[in-house]
Amino acid sequence: MATKSANVETLSFESALEELEAIIRNLETGKTSLEQSIESYERGIALKTHCETKLREARMKIEKIVVGSNGTLSTQPLDQ
Repeated sequence: MATKSANVETLSFESALEELEAIIRNLETGKTSLEQSIESYERGIALKTHCETKLREARMKIEKIVVGSNGTLSTQPLDQ
């Protein structure tokens, strides 16, 4: 798992998600101080935003294969 001091933007999706899950588990225990909980929450929000951005970027790269009426293959963005 990445350290809390790691810059969120440099984390892979998997590392950010793993750290976010650890933060959630830790917050659910209720065994952290208020200050630690606030810091963890803020870090969690940054990690969540980073993961959403990574997913959005990946989604934009996904294309679907389209077969034209004459049998030719091409690609289009997934949303079309």
